[in-house]
Amino acid sequence: MTEPAALYEAIREEAGSVLIGNETVVEGLTIAMLTRGHVLLEGVPGVAKTTVANLFARATGLNYNRVQMTPDILPADITGTYVYREQSGEFELRRGPVFANVVVADEINRATAKTQSALLEAMQERHVTVEGDTLQLPTPFIVIATQNPIEMEGTFELPEAQRDRFDLKLTVDLPDRDEETELLNRFDDEPELGPESVEQVVDRDDILAAREVVEDVYIDESVNEYILDLVAASRDSADTAHGASPRASLAFLNTSKARAAIHGRDYVIPDDVKALVEPILAHRLVLSTEADLSDVTPGDVVEDIVEQVDPPSREAAQRAPAVSDGGDEQDRDGN
Repeated sequence: MTEPAALYEAIREEAGSVLIGNETVVEGLTIAMLTRGHVLLEGVPGVAKTTVANLFARATGLNYNRVQMTPDILPADITGTYVYREQSGEFELRRGPVFANVVVADEINRATAKTQSALLEAMQERHVTVEGDTLQLPTPFIVIATQNPIEMEGTFELPEAQRDRFDLKLTVDLPDRDEETELLNRFDDEPELGPESVEQVVDRDDILAAREVVEDVYIDESVNEYILDLVAASRDSADTAHGASPRASLAFLNTSKARAAIHGRDYVIPDDVKALVEPILAHRLVLSTEADLSDVTPGDVVEDIVEQVDPPSREAAQRAPAVSDGGDEQDRDGN
């Protein structure tokens, strides 16, 4: 299964056997996995944020570890440490939960900044350092961190550098009435329904092969210009003290290619970029003091940015540079 569209459909369908609604979250997780990205999941308690991550890991057959982030957890509790074994008289490495394909940092904002920073090296470099030894993390590797937006007591806000390392911030919404009715009916029929009910439908090789397909997706210069205009608008906005970094530009490039691929296209259209503006930009923006006092939200700023920046036409985005193989030059459609 090398086609990203088939891979996503298999994951979506299997996760849907338990998950009701929030298909965009499964789409976002798939996009992140195919682009070596990380995801911040936000939602009120009880909307199954951790369950979504578990479902995703089980459907992909990847190694899964969950860390409950609390104020007393230490960096070594995440990365691991060396312990002395009296029987052998030697120190032995005890690997922490970060050594997994899918690592869920549950309620990440309940951990101190020192502990949160233990994830920085892992997220950026795909390795960790334990007592001077650099240890590689498995491939693929994705951090899915959950966060509660309404409970602020006993929490520590994520630093800008930490937020910037999450390619996407996805919101797990409350279900509407029809979805909640289906939830009640489904669990009335199967009270034990949960992540354990999900079967593996893809494997590691499928994911790595699909990644290669994503890398070959075409993105036109006009779409790149659109990305740069959106990022520049986030920096120039009167409502922001700090806009998006170049890491956000790269996130747009990679995730828009993945979104195109899982929707069955080998080229990016402006709608791919537009669909990712809020997940990529909202958590990266630092609002100005005036905007903060005026109750302006990052979502408001993102909405203004989308309205201000004109996208290229879909036809322009489909253009590809002429390629010569010794015969006549052809355009993207072979004409």
